[in-house]
Amino acid sequence: MSTYVEDRLAIADLEMGWIHRDLGEWAALRELFHPDGVIEITWFEGLFTDFVDASERMGASQFRTKHVIASPVMAFNESRDRAVAETNAIIIGENISLGLGCMGHNRFIDRIEKRDGLWKIVDRKSIYDAATFTFPLGLVDIDVDLARTYPREYAALAYLLDKSGFPVAKVFATKGSDLEHRIKADAAAWLAAPGSTTERHTA
Repeated sequence: MSTYVEDRLAIADLEMGWIHRDLGEWAALRELFHPDGVIEITWFEGLFTDFVDASERMGASQFRTKHVIASPVMAFNESRDRAVAETNAIIIGENISLGLGCMGHNRFIDRIEKRDGLWKIVDRKSIYDAATFTFPLGLVDIDVDLARTYPREYAALAYLLDKSGFPVAKVFATKGSDLEHRIKADAAAWLAAPGSTTERHTA
């Protein structure tokens, strides 16, 4: 049986593994999730396997992204075969042809399971805290009316995605929103099996 420290390190490695997406290492990216794992972010909802295919298409587009991932906060169930991790991230994006970029701050809420001795993600959702436009080569015009159609917390990111051919189809969770509370409550309910307790720790 693995130790508590080994479990924490394995989950931290999953979170840091998002670097594979930025580097276009698609086979390694697939290994972060169980085969039935799902993801819900601004531009994609569905099976993680399909998300990797879609990310590969995005990687060939004019839209570029980089993610800076922080240490996760984790909660385990008593039997230590389930965990929930909340992880801060910075999303840096740029549409090369438009000369326009963005910087967004979000948190991933991950449900993680140990199956056959391996920790992998089964569900990832994102909560958006703040975002702003960046101008890598100097100021360019933006469609302010379009930007204002999105929640302020991720308007700049959604605008870049829309202009890059990856539209944001619905409203997503933002800091302090009812959606954030629902996501966290559902994750806690999933974690807390009858008769078990949970432990919460930071890195």
